Amino acid sequence: MTDMHQANLYSALRAAFPAQMDQVAVEAVDPDGQSLYYTWADLDHGSARMANLLDSLQLPEGSRVAVQVEKSVEAMMLYLATLRSGHVFLPLNTAYQSAEIEYFIGNAEPAVVVCAPESFGWVSKIAFNSGVGHVYTLGTDRSGTLLDRAAHHGDEQQPAMRKTDDLAAILYTSGTTGRSKGAMLTHGNLATNAAMLKVYWGWRTPEQGGDVLIHALPIFHVHGLFVAIHGALLNGSPMIWFSKFEPAAVIDRFKDATIFMGVPTLYVRMLADARLDRDKAANMRLFISGSAPMLIETFRAWKTRTGQAILERYGMSETTMLTSNPYTADPRYGNEDERRGGTVGFPLPGVGVRVHSDDGLPLPVGEIGNIEVQGPNVFAGYWRMPEKTAEEFTKDGWFKTGDVGMQDARGYFSIVGRSKDLIISGGYNVYPAEVEGFINELAGVDESAVVGVSHPDFGEVGVAVIVPRKGAQVDGQKIIDALKAKLANFKVPKRCYVVDALPRNTMGKVQKKLLRDQYQKEFV
Repeated sequence: MTDMHQANLYSALRAAFPAQMDQVAVEAVDPDGQSLYYTWADLDHGSARMANLLDSLQLPEGSRVAVQVEKSVEAMMLYLATLRSGHVFLPLNTAYQSAEIEYFIGNAEPAVVVCAPESFGWVSKIAFNSGVGHVYTLGTDRSGTLLDRAAHHGDEQQPAMRKTDDLAAILYTSGTTGRSKGAMLTHGNLATNAAMLKVYWGWRTPEQGGDVLIHALPIFHVHGLFVAIHGALLNGSPMIWFSKFEPAAVIDRFKDATIFMGVPTLYVRMLADARLDRDKAANMRLFISGSAPMLIETFRAWKTRTGQAILERYGMSETTMLTSNPYTADPRYGNEDERRGGTVGFPLPGVGVRVHSDDGLPLPVGEIGNIEVQGPNVFAGYWRMPEKTAEEFTKDGWFKTGDVGMQDARGYFSIVGRSKDLIISGGYNVYPAEVEGFINELAGVDESAVVGVSHPDFGEVGVAVIVPRKGAQVDGQKIIDALKAKLANFKVPKRCYVVDALPRNTMGKVQKKLLRDQYQKEFV
């Protein structure tokens, strides 16, 4: 695929749809266990109507379409419609509150905003005050003005011509200074990564018996929106679609599927179901985990209970997938075919991964250092932050991930920590500086520090340590309650402690390592 030809990602996905368009593409399972079936034709025609609606608005080329709705097949169609119309999809976590949405809309300046019907009052006020021209609603029960308006448009649409380096999506990832950054992903970034994973993970064609994906992830981040959806669509594979993850319901559908993708928290919750065993998982061929480190105990327990080794991989909002444990033998690494718990495997074909020191020097095997990457999957930069973009790349063009890790003698990479104090809670990124910014604005707070500590379910959770202003009375639980009204729930610290002073080094910097060590066993 070159810039001389149609590089619209939707065109590549659509070309993989089965010839028999009346076959089921998605079985959407509601919380009551009832199913609604969508054919491949439904996906094509439904996304065409939405794309025609967007086309009718005569938006400037490359306009942003910001979307904060609950998971539904129609929400996926909206993503596909945005690709078809040549605009830029901007997914927003459904847990984000008004202060966060106000920033994202102000920064991205979308031409269109789509929100849940129950959120229209406050979201539309923010949007219209920011100059957004069009606000629609989309509910999980196929209600809302988006579908009402799209119904008046035709079900055929010619995808807009796009080049590989044209933007397809912007994913906001919280900044360490409290300022979120929009990672710009191109049609080429997403298409090349999806095509490579199709081969590397052995997606089976119908002639090979076919694959069925259980999709139980949110669709506002890389894992659920890109890795899972692109994988199934690019292979013409049907999906069993859960709007919410429920362990027992997912386990019961293993018999009808072959692939499951999840974050470690989901595996921990399924292991808590006594019915999980080898018979339940007998039809499955591949379990994939990512978005957060998996405890080796979880990896071993899953293998013992199901007889299958989870395939762990490593990716980021800025890069999609970078490394993976092997599905089958990888000749680049001596035909190694072992999935090793506690590692994220090998660099994917076409992707470069290296470990460098703080001084920018290459480190030998077994030495821990900064993970740097390059490849066609690496993003185009941060939205309207050219200086920040330049800072995050080395002089020779490698992206500095901010993660710390090592490569062993067999070629496997391990991520052993994260610079910049990032917390990954239940697969979601939490940057302490952002949370601290909100805490420090609360009445009676002089300063704060947020650190990540181990948690048996979420992997990590945040703990806040507060120093009150002189003479002020601060209650930790009230701090948490106040944050719940301002921040997405996954960002809110699970506990808040009030202390007289924060530990500092001779340079005055807060020693977060001491705080992590102090509170590390709070949930263990």
